Amino acid sequence: MKFKNFCQLTVMAVLTIIVLGCKKQQKIRIKFPPTDLSKENLIPKPLKIIATNNAFGLDKHTAIYTTKGAADFENIGVFLAKKIKTKINLEIPVNSEGVNTIERVIYINKSDSLELDAPEAYQLYINKDSIILNSNTAEGAFRGIQTLRQIIPEVSNDTLAEHRIWPVASGKIIDAPNFEYRASMLDVARHFFKVKDVKKYIDILAYYKINTLHLHLSDDQGWRIEIKAWPKLTTIGGSTEVGGESGGFYTQEDYKEIVAYAAERYITIIPEIDMPGHTNAASVSYPILNGNGKVLKLYEGMRVGFSTFNTRKDTVYSFINDVVKEISAITPGPYFHIGGDESHVTKKKDYIYFINRVEKIVQKHGKRMIGWEEIVNANLDSTSISQYWKHSKNAKKAIKKGMKVIMSPAEKAYLDMEYDTLSKHGLHWAAYIPVDTAYTWTPESFGDIPKENILGIEAPLWSETISNIDELEYLAFPRIIGYSELGWSTKENRDWKDYKVRLGNQAPFLDQMDVKYYPSKLIDWKKGKLPRDNPKRHLLGN
Repeated sequence: MKFKNFCQLTVMAVLTIIVLGCKKQQKIRIKFPPTDLSKENLIPKPLKIIATNNAFGLDKHTAIYTTKGAADFENIGVFLAKKIKTKINLEIPVNSEGVNTIERVIYINKSDSLELDAPEAYQLYINKDSIILNSNTAEGAFRGIQTLRQIIPEVSNDTLAEHRIWPVASGKIIDAPNFEYRASMLDVARHFFKVKDVKKYIDILAYYKINTLHLHLSDDQGWRIEIKAWPKLTTIGGSTEVGGESGGFYTQEDYKEIVAYAAERYITIIPEIDMPGHTNAASVSYPILNGNGKVLKLYEGMRVGFSTFNTRKDTVYSFINDVVKEISAITPGPYFHIGGDESHVTKKKDYIYFINRVEKIVQKHGKRMIGWEEIVNANLDSTSISQYWKHSKNAKKAIKKGMKVIMSPAEKAYLDMEYDTLSKHGLHWAAYIPVDTAYTWTPESFGDIPKENILGIEAPLWSETISNIDELEYLAFPRIIGYSELGWSTKENRDWKDYKVRLGNQAPFLDQMDVKYYPSKLIDWKKGKLPRDNPKRHLLGN
């Protein structure tokens, strides 16, 4: 307790020096109506909220300061300033010296508090004259500013014709994630999505504290990433997609741009090369890889399970080594996903042999292997991760091997499932998943999988039935918002009746981002207007 009080006093002393060091003009005294921080429409819901029923006045006399010498914290301050500009058209200086009209301060503090033991934990103190965000890590600070972004109102309190001020509800928020891994998967193989579309998706995922984007980069219908040692993978394998469109692929520079953009938002990119099944595009490009004995051609349909690599040919493993090596070199995250699902024409003994060898290749290149649940039939290292999508028995096998499990049960978490019989896009082989069904399940115990064995939750979006960003958004939103809360908020803090109100109030943000979300009739959507001096919608990269 003494340590905590010392930290708070130190921060307050710094803030006092900052404010007193500025030449101030006469303050405009404003009395705001009472606020209630606990009633803000925050998603995901924080661990603990304590309201003090006052307000911080965000206006042109506000400045952002960050811990000196911490460049990553300063970058977060700049990010916040840009988002405030986008939302309410207010310019906020960051770490500026010589500014002479500062009356209120947002301070992003690199803490060393023993209370903030989780990497993404943060504390947010909102007072009348200061907002203090404490975190031990830049990642935690970034999660905290997403909370602050949601608290800042769209509408100002116009005290004078020339002075606009936005009342930010006061209080304290103590927060940390329920699961360390909170993800969405995007299938860019069945249909290809351009870099700008992936970036837009990343922007919205980051706003809701999702920290991982899994990219499904190869399948029967297309190979989507440049491999310099095997150039035909993209010139041939990347030339089509479901329905016969022209396909496309990411150059390695494109992919690095996506990775860097995600990293700026503290999102880890996980590349997936699906094998030994789902490999038609690769085998058409290089027939030497083919293991099903049939003459292959480019595939534009939706059938699965008909392709396989030749699992007994050394050339195949040389190929896989080159692919894993090149992708791993431009992927700073710790994971590499090898697929492994629905390899129906691969003999069981060949499948096991293949997965065992590929695991060693992934590890050789410094990555931790993830695979769909079928991989548990191989003799795997306990560091590898199983992704549960269909059978709880496979998740239980993974637990017996000492592996962690990612929860992606298709009947609850697949974003490509239709909402109902009237859905314009999607499939329903697993289930119809309306917005309430997507939210009202418990990952901590689903399929009798104990929480201590769960790495986290992932919502996959397969793209057989969608071909552009609008259709992607229709299936992903608003369900991915609910999945963000399932991953971040504790079970005790999740309640459908409360959540659906908060979800309805996300409409102004989604509208500002120009998201073509599915307007479920289960939700009372708040249709707000954009700020009157900010007519532009989503400004990508701001």
